Amino acid sequence: MAAANQVFAYEGTDKSGRKTKGEISSANANVAKAELRRQGINPTKVSKKGGGFNLAALGAKITPGDIALFTRQLATMMKAGVPLVQSFEIVADGMDNPMMKDLILKIRDEVASGNSFAHAIATQPEYFDDLFCNLVDAGEQSGALETMLDRLATYKEKSEALK
Repeated sequence: MAAANQVFAYEGTDKSGRKTKGEISSANANVAKAELRRQGINPTKVSKKGGGFNLAALGAKITPGDIALFTRQLATMMKAGVPLVQSFEIVADGMDNPMMKDLILKIRDEVASGNSFAHAIATQPEYFDDLFCNLVDAGEQSGALETMLDRLATYKEKSEALK
């Protein structure tokens, strides 16, 4: 399931060292950087082009319940044998909260570019605490990620029910 291409503004240097800037259409920033390198441009800055709107200003927030739901759905996907990156796409498609969908796609992009799942969620400390990140890391290291996600989902659901 391919994501729609987005437009990215870039700055960089060409093979002769001259500064260059422009726009490139790509699935995400990492793919845009790779394409620029293939074209002989060393990107120094790649950013998504404007035209979007601030979802936080519309009142859309990511709640602990959203994180619990994401974790449960990801655990279910993993148990079904769906590859991790594809699981992110499927779960993101099913999310009603646009900010949560965006967060999942950011995590997917991190994992797709070669980082571990634990590293990807550690870059989002406002949503994933140290315990969550460390347990995901332990699950990845031991090869029991689906079991760990299942336990994390149960923990998150119970802590939300207590609140």
